[in-house]
Amino acid sequence: MAASGKLRFGIGGWTFEPWRGVFYPEGLRQADELNYAASKLTAIEINGTYYSSFKPDSWAKWRAATPDGFKFSVKASRFCTNRKVLADGAESIGKFLNQGLSELGDRLGPILWQFANTKKFDAADFEGFLKLLPDKQDGLPLTHVLEVRHATFIDPAFVALARKYGATICLADHFTYPMIADVSGEVVYARLQTGSDDQPTAYEPKALDAWVERLRTYAAGGAPGDLQMAAPNNPAPVKPRDVYAFVIHEGKVRAPAAAMAMIEKAKG
Repeated sequence: MAASGKLRFGIGGWTFEPWRGVFYPEGLRQADELNYAASKLTAIEINGTYYSSFKPDSWAKWRAATPDGFKFSVKASRFCTNRKVLADGAESIGKFLNQGLSELGDRLGPILWQFANTKKFDAADFEGFLKLLPDKQDGLPLTHVLEVRHATFIDPAFVALARKYGATICLADHFTYPMIADVSGEVVYARLQTGSDDQPTAYEPKALDAWVERLRTYAAGGAPGDLQMAAPNNPAPVKPRDVYAFVIHEGKVRAPAAAMAMIEKAKG
């Protein structure tokens, strides 16, 4: 069998009241919710770090609540990305990375750098930012993901820049944000945001099947032909890659069910 990267499926955060009694069993202590979520999913995107910082002991507790092989992705502070000149963010980037992320140890997955939908692509501006991103933090290797939300990023120059610095372009399944399906970094990172709570698994079963097959293609080193590429005539080298996929739709009550369904489908 050909080599393939690991597929991981998860949700954004784990503290969400509407999940209680739907995803979380009735009566489960709030203190045990992360442990429960990590027993059902293979990754969680930590979103609270976009708004606040946390002390090292919090990061250590999160690590202790999760099993071997589990991964957290971490959304970077908005103070790093919501600025006119991105290259001016060195101090904010340093504060974010030094708050205690390394306490996650081998549970640390990609760092998600999310940009506002008003931020347009400017090659010099983004290269200045990418130069600030370190390869390691306290000896742990770092993987950087860029989530851009303006149509000007549908540009081969953006793909080339991301590849130059080894950064992954987030694959966004969204109603209004651009989808850029080009492979640019060592991992593939998808955020599935068009689901609905009207569906028991957020997406219809056929849609979940399609996403699992696309993500399998990425994991095997390819790229699915039915998604929009910014640089379709300049494909990335074929090699296995780990894949992260997070269901984060509006409402998000059914997000855990979607992620669990994808985990089961990926086993087939």
